[in-house]
Amino acid sequence: MFLFGMAPTLTALTSQIRREIDEMPAQMQVAAKYIIDHPGDFGLNPVRVTADRIGISTSVLVRLAQRMGFDSFDAFRHPFRLALTTDSEDRIGQGWLTTSPGQDLFHGAQARFARNEMNVVSRSLRLMEPNLAKRAVEYMVSARRCYVTATRASHALAYYFHYAGRMAHPGLQLIPRHMGSAIDDLVEATSEDCLFAVTVHPYSADTIQSMRFARDRAMKIVLLSDSEVIAPGVNPDVVLSVSTRTLHPFSSFSGAMAVLECLLGHLFDAGGEAARDRVEQFQKAREDTGAYWRPGVLPRMRKP
Repeated sequence: MFLFGMAPTLTALTSQIRREIDEMPAQMQVAAKYIIDHPGDFGLNPVRVTADRIGISTSVLVRLAQRMGFDSFDAFRHPFRLALTTDSEDRIGQGWLTTSPGQDLFHGAQARFARNEMNVVSRSLRLMEPNLAKRAVEYMVSARRCYVTATRASHALAYYFHYAGRMAHPGLQLIPRHMGSAIDDLVEATSEDCLFAVTVHPYSADTIQSMRFARDRAMKIVLLSDSEVIAPGVNPDVVLSVSTRTLHPFSSFSGAMAVLECLLGHLFDAGGEAARDRVEQFQKAREDTGAYWRPGVLPRMRKP
């Protein structure tokens, strides 16, 4: 039997499943096909969720794991789960970015773009000093309300941060709520509130005005930007600097997103059990109202 540290590679395992699928019982074939078609979901979900999605009993998955040479379902799932993580990326190196003389210009461009994004993420995370991140999280968590604002392309970052972060901290509010100005939503803000703003060059006039408005109300201000100095009269309490360098005409957001993901991790840690309960409540509400597409039971595999 395979143990966690002795599991075959994901490629070898899926190849084995493909070779043996025609010899399996009908329900096991359906399970094997699901695993081949949905390796990411299989790596993430526990046995009961996977069984429900396939429309089989959990015992079928356990027997499939044993057939593949594993002593448990979790051991069988482990190679798929490992493929979703980045724990070993630093040991892989960057040889995959090397281009050979026989490759075309597209291969070379891909290597340059990929290397640039890796550098952007690394620099942004290096600039995210723990003491700055800690202060930012403390301001957000301790505030009565923490308003999150950004405009234009940066709005996508603010939207995602609020979408996930409100489950960790229900005091997060994305502004502007509608088609008006963010200042409309800050009229009733006080020193008990904080503002989390996102803007990169060229800096949003609306976001700068919101920060000045917040400063006049003695609110704590956390800024995520590519510069610590973006305009006169803007004096954030915390600046989370990120790199936005690209090889195309627009700013790269990969570094900013990496910093936001770290902030979300801190917020969920701070939220503890209450945050985990809110995630379950949100997920249940979405599933109960059909927010996510779910496939029907897969058809049985037929032998040729």
